[in-house]
Amino acid sequence: MRLRFLLVGMLALAAGTTAQTPIPADLHLRGDRFKPLTAGELTPEQKTLVEHLLSGERGTLSGPFNVLLRSPEMGDRAQQLGAYIRFHTTVPKKLNEFAILITARALNVQYEWAAHHKNALQAGLSPAIIDAVAMGKRPPSMQPDEEVVYNFTSELVNTRQVSDSAFRAAVDKFGERTVVDLIATIGYYHFVSMLLNVDRYPMPEGVQPELKPLH
Repeated sequence: MRLRFLLVGMLALAAGTTAQTPIPADLHLRGDRFKPLTAGELTPEQKTLVEHLLSGERGTLSGPFNVLLRSPEMGDRAQQLGAYIRFHTTVPKKLNEFAILITARALNVQYEWAAHHKNALQAGLSPAIIDAVAMGKRPPSMQPDEEVVYNFTSELVNTRQVSDSAFRAAVDKFGERTVVDLIATIGYYHFVSMLLNVDRYPMPEGVQPELKPLH
């Protein structure tokens, strides 16, 4: 019994002394309508969100997080969902990035497109496919799995519905869990797109917008 209490006490001490990710003086936050916050302005709840972001797999505060800091408890839950979608989803990375690009193009989100254009190329998505999506056209010469994701995502983004044929093809190809994860990707990046568009989130210095008006 004494050994058990000793072990519990040691574990508690270890947990209590675990170093937190330090918050840098310069957070490198950007924004337009939402003023970039400074480290000195953060509330305890905002500091918690910053610590979770910097210690997590992203390691950055770029993107929607200057906006999400305004509602830090919600923002912390959102970033956990986003981390799953980015790093742990059952959707293969190339196809996940494909779905994100289709969503970014549909909502005309320049920052999101630029960031995930790079990610999609690194994941192995064809430049010809990316270029076609940028121009609002159906990509040529897609692989079978890419075509399934394109049909499903394009229908959901553009019509708010998915046809029986597109749904069945996705389930047959990937299974129900991955289809649900794909829906989550599309939905989460709609959420991110809205945050960025409302803020009029600026592009990084020296980076030009890539998307041209479709009409």
